[in-house]
Amino acid sequence: MKVLQILPELNVGGVETGTVDFAQYLTRHGHTSIVVSHGGELVPLLEQSGTKHYTLPVHKKSLGGMFRMVKALRRIIQDEGVDVVHARSRVPAWIAYFACRTTKAAFITTCHGYYNNRLFSQVMGWPKLVIVPSEAIGRHMRDDFGVSSGSLRCIPRSIDMEKFNVPREETPGKSFYTIAIIGRITPLKGHTFFLKSMAKVARVMPNIRIWVIGDAPPAKASYKRELEVLVRQSGLQGRVEFLGNRRDIPQLLSHSDVLVLSTITEEAFGRVILEAQAAGVPVVATSVGGVVDIIDDGKTGLLVLPKDTDAMAREVMRVLKDRQLAGQLVEAGRKKLKEKFTLDQMALRTIQVYEELLNTLNILVIKMSSLGDVVLVTPSLKALRERFPQAKIYCLVGKESRHVLQNCPYVDGLIIYDAHHKQKGWIRTILFSHKLRKYRFDKIIDFQNSRKSHLLAFLSFPRESYGFKNGKWGSLLSHPLRTYRDDLPPVEHQFQLLKTLDISYSENMRLELWPSARDRAYVRELLDSEWLGSSTNIVGMNIAASQKWQTKNWLLESMARLCDILAGKNIRVLITGMEKDRWRGQELLSKTRSKPAVFIGRTDILHLAVLIEKCKVYITPDSAPMHVAAAMGIPVIAFFGPTDSKRHRPPAPKMVILEKKLSCAPCYKPRCPMMTHVCMRDISPEEVAGRVMEFMEDRK
Repeated sequence: MKVLQILPELNVGGVETGTVDFAQYLTRHGHTSIVVSHGGELVPLLEQSGTKHYTLPVHKKSLGGMFRMVKALRRIIQDEGVDVVHARSRVPAWIAYFACRTTKAAFITTCHGYYNNRLFSQVMGWPKLVIVPSEAIGRHMRDDFGVSSGSLRCIPRSIDMEKFNVPREETPGKSFYTIAIIGRITPLKGHTFFLKSMAKVARVMPNIRIWVIGDAPPAKASYKRELEVLVRQSGLQGRVEFLGNRRDIPQLLSHSDVLVLSTITEEAFGRVILEAQAAGVPVVATSVGGVVDIIDDGKTGLLVLPKDTDAMAREVMRVLKDRQLAGQLVEAGRKKLKEKFTLDQMALRTIQVYEELLNTLNILVIKMSSLGDVVLVTPSLKALRERFPQAKIYCLVGKESRHVLQNCPYVDGLIIYDAHHKQKGWIRTILFSHKLRKYRFDKIIDFQNSRKSHLLAFLSFPRESYGFKNGKWGSLLSHPLRTYRDDLPPVEHQFQLLKTLDISYSENMRLELWPSARDRAYVRELLDSEWLGSSTNIVGMNIAASQKWQTKNWLLESMARLCDILAGKNIRVLITGMEKDRWRGQELLSKTRSKPAVFIGRTDILHLAVLIEKCKVYITPDSAPMHVAAAMGIPVIAFFGPTDSKRHRPPAPKMVILEKKLSCAPCYKPRCPMMTHVCMRDISPEEVAGRVMEFMEDRK
């Protein structure tokens, strides 16, 4: 595996040291290790291990500079053939995120601390998987940045214990004790409270020396001067030594009697605690953030509240005076360290997360329109599942059509788009894209191919997006299909897109629906209410297409005549339709002598599927029920006129198309421009009845 780690600099610090340790592990275990940073004193040590280092100014919060670094990093990723890019800080994460988008490299972050600037820090939660060093940081990323629990992987920081295997000089009855604090000199690390507590210790135990290991960054130089003043005011001159940044931490710890961590804010982890435990030094620490993941109070260390100088002084003196307690803390701390916090454990778990990341594929299929169109997408969903069996596949569907796929075995979840209420209008649609981004989609296949769907695909920030370049903002897609045919049946038309994913169309493609046992029980009761429960000769008929397409509807007079013809042949007819069609049902009943069973407005899409399944034949204009009947494998007689059957017929082995070839057809008009409705009028009840009887004979 080729792993690229990116961080601002490689000077002394917990994150930097951990990066070098992990890079050394990678090279020892046969992986290719690359690190990108602005440089620092740890670079020679890094390169000695066989890691390649690139020096780039990836530490500057300059928009122009970050933009230039995206291009530079992308070139490195491509030239080196990087598999995983691991960002360990925010500026590098922004650069890495956009650099990875047009490469095959996977992007991952480790959140090493608490982030205040939420807008600038959002990128740390954008990868599909986010590593956190402690449960506290995990809660922070979940609660403050909306990262789902399923995307978080907790991998504590670790140390190379061999580096701290330095012999200690234990002198019985020693004349003085050494108290150490290690870390950057910043207000958050609580040096002020540490020194105040040390003044209290010195009044009781004057035989102490205090090592302040670490230095202040340039921006905090004034804070260090304040600490120097505090040392003089507290009477600690001669006892406190500011040692600055040091490379010999193991040796310094071997001469220390207690380590104090005095952080006053939420500490991400506290690597220095592990270093002390590995070196055999007892620890007194403030109970903040990830520290509680390391220290079991009274067992592996002693905890005090932040800023409580009295408690800190008391516990430090307790450790110095009770050497038996100190030994017990060291022994228990080392035992826990070996069980949970070794470099090998951390590195192995990190590589496992990399492998999980590389094997994780999130796919979104967009089909937000009508019921029938969503039924038509089922062969594509099946083909995608067969092509990507391990992928997480989601489908973005309209609120009205969500029931079509609620039991679909080929998808892992549905995302609902409410075009008439919650997502009505462009502004709400754009805001809705924030929800989609949380899924971290790798591929988006847009079967809707509208302006809104193309915009949503773009704003979801997928690695790849597919759709037709049809004059509806198709240029927003990363892989727009420019050459395609519009005269193909709908399912075959979809597979023009899927072909770009190496998925081919097959003539045996079929629509599918998945009614539940509850749906079937409901339909049994429905049929029993009309004395149809035991009937075998049933023909179903859809009374109307959608409200928009009045031109698709067969004449009510023709329907009434057909009902009477079929009744004369001892065939029961049931009428289906939507709530809006109730008046049509009443008018139909007034025109027929046979009184068919009317179920208009009494079924949802899956109830309708079960109802149609009970029929020997189903008769319908070009509409969603036509696709439902095809999905249930029931013979279909379909009427076409204003629309072209070649472009809209579903794949079905038992389908008869009744379509009159007129000069005005197909017109694709919701109202008949000729005012005659002749394309539907010319389909006679006798012709339909003849086709019904042919199917009935075949099914005997």
